[in-house]
Amino acid sequence: MIRPTLPFVNRRSLLKAGLAATAAGLCRAVSAETPPLLPRATSGDRIEPLWSDRLTISVGRGKADIVGADHRAVQAAVDYVAALGGGTVRLLPGEYCMRNAVYLRSKVRLVGAGDATVLVKEPSTTTKLVADSDWYDQEITLALPLADDRGFRVGDGVCLLAKNPHNGSRTVVKRTLVARNGNRFKLDRALRENLWLAGDASVATLFPILSGENVADIAIENLTLDGNRANNDNLDGNYAGCVFLQDCNAVAMRNLTARNYNGDGISWQICHDVVVENCRSHGHAGLGLHPGSGSQRTVMRGNTLSHNAIGIFFCWGVRSGVAEGNVIEDNSQLGISVGHRDTDNLIRNNTIRRSGQTGILFRPEPGPGYAPHRNRVEGNRIENSGADAGAAIDVQGPCEGLALTGNTLVETRGPARRVGIRIAKEVRGIALAGNRFEGFSQQVQDLRK
Repeated sequence: MIRPTLPFVNRRSLLKAGLAATAAGLCRAVSAETPPLLPRATSGDRIEPLWSDRLTISVGRGKADIVGADHRAVQAAVDYVAALGGGTVRLLPGEYCMRNAVYLRSKVRLVGAGDATVLVKEPSTTTKLVADSDWYDQEITLALPLADDRGFRVGDGVCLLAKNPHNGSRTVVKRTLVARNGNRFKLDRALRENLWLAGDASVATLFPILSGENVADIAIENLTLDGNRANNDNLDGNYAGCVFLQDCNAVAMRNLTARNYNGDGISWQICHDVVVENCRSHGHAGLGLHPGSGSQRTVMRGNTLSHNAIGIFFCWGVRSGVAEGNVIEDNSQLGISVGHRDTDNLIRNNTIRRSGQTGILFRPEPGPGYAPHRNRVEGNRIENSGADAGAAIDVQGPCEGLALTGNTLVETRGPARRVGIRIAKEVRGIALAGNRFEGFSQQVQDLRK
């Protein structure tokens, strides 16, 4: 399994771990027995010497390099470290109030003090637009902002919502307010969408707590991220979450607590070589972990995912991923969901308890070209899934090459009409071996027969 490249590894450790695609040729040319190299820092070379001292900047309410306790202080530290080629931003214990996302930069490690470092999203405010803005505009006009602290301010992160005037679809644009005259605000970037009153256009102070776009070699560790769900409107995981990443590479997230976001916990879209280890993601309106469209070689290991709608949602074209050793419990819909072109993934040794509908679902798809093929589900323990007619594992759609082996499926609430494994008539290829069943009315319900 290819693992993310962190910004602080030397040439030998990189070779031994087989991390970066850029080092693949080097791995073939130099064996593991080759004596350690003494590399020099060379322009354009992603493989760095193991420097004994790298830049570390601390942020906190006092006795810190940057004194502050909001998104501005954290962003200043991240930008400063990135400008000097990378390093560590250390968030000291305390509560940090977030009126905008912290935008992550390449080769920056963001680390806190675990439960003692808490980033809390401020309550959201929503208002209507009172003037049309066209796709080339870089400003919006708001209905009069609220007079209290929940109003709109320069520096706030915002999300603009409207119905597309051309096809009726939903338009979602994330921006930052950077200047103001009365109720007219300038945005950090042009809209590139039409926000018209005819489409019921509105603006809300909604954003991810941590956000990364087109960045690489980053680490996020030992932080608590609180979405303040009770005081925020919903923004789904295609746009936000406690952590939201888009078009990123080589990301490590370890020992995070992501809680109470009115949307997803941790979401990454078209991101490759992402590792999520020993994190806790709970209390979200959406998904605990959301490996999103096109993401390759994700590793999700040792996490606890509870009281969400879905624990892990393999989205669209998620391939060669691993979900291993996670505890997934008390999610209102599903423990794990796999669907559209999610192929060649391994779901192993997870414990899935008390899912509202199904423990593991392979979603229905319109044809074999869209189905989740060649996935392996092995060694999992799935307990008490769904209602009276629920299934521990429900396989729908025309998938091929699916293997379910060595799983323990348990039902302690009485058999009712519950089944261990349900196989829809559209399924084209599935192998069952060594699964153990307890307490079901039917161990395997094969609707192909």
